[in-house]
Amino acid sequence: MRVTVFGSANADLVFPVETLPGPGHTVLAGPWRALPGGKGANQAVAAARDGAAVRFAGAVGRDTMAETALSALRAAGADLSAVAVTDAPTGAACICVDAAGRNGIAVSLGANALARAAQVPPLAPGEVVLLQMEVPAAENAALIRRARAEGARAILNLAPAVPVEPDALRALHLLVVNEHEAAWLAAHFGCATSAAGLHAALGVTVAVTLGEAGAEAAGEGARWRIPAFPVRAVDTTGAGDAWCGVLAAALSRGAPLEAAMRRAAAAASIACTRPGAAEAMPTAAETEALLRAG
Repeated sequence: MRVTVFGSANADLVFPVETLPGPGHTVLAGPWRALPGGKGANQAVAAARDGAAVRFAGAVGRDTMAETALSALRAAGADLSAVAVTDAPTGAACICVDAAGRNGIAVSLGANALARAAQVPPLAPGEVVLLQMEVPAAENAALIRRARAEGARAILNLAPAVPVEPDALRALHLLVVNEHEAAWLAAHFGCATSAAGLHAALGVTVAVTLGEAGAEAAGEGARWRIPAFPVRAVDTTGAGDAWCGVLAAALSRGAPLEAAMRRAAAAASIACTRPGAAEAMPTAAETEALLRAG
């Protein structure tokens, strides 16, 4: 079954630093690199490298950054027929990565702000639709409702945390948040920050990624807790996107949520051991090898 990803495609400018800069603080960086990124593109690459048939829908500019933004998607074999080319500049991100693999990121949406749900062709029943929050929230809400109406399964990674219409959240097949996004959403709905608390408030299955502590999920009458795979982190930039993309790929193949979360955890751990975002996504064979070893 196909995975359709609706989201952002960026050119990432990556700066290696000893320590992340704070307010009013200038630090010297090592050689910078221009790499493909954007949460949507990263997750699409992760799903494609894990063996899914992937269609990506988003928007880029007519500038030289567009090829950088789309390069990993092309290399992974994603269908780019639903990508719009606009007069706005291609989205870009400035990423500082410190010696411990932690990062600080500033994102300019650019053309991503012009991505529209109408670009996505009709969806097949059971198809997985993966979304994030680096495109307009109203367009995400429209596509989530379409997915429900057409029998597809919408997965929203609420990253970054911005408001989404509650009825769209309640139409999801699965909501994925990290600890910070879970706290933000829980404050909005007045519930506990756990997966179980968010599930009770929204009535949909919720997964919360917990970094080195793994991930938890809660659905109707079920709870899951999946540990992370211990690795030496080099760059955590793409870890969350690896988790979401591989989860979507596994679900598209019919895997139950618990198995899909374990596979996603393995892929995210591998991504942490490599620099960059889209380029850090593991292949299916690499993920399977870690699963066997673990």
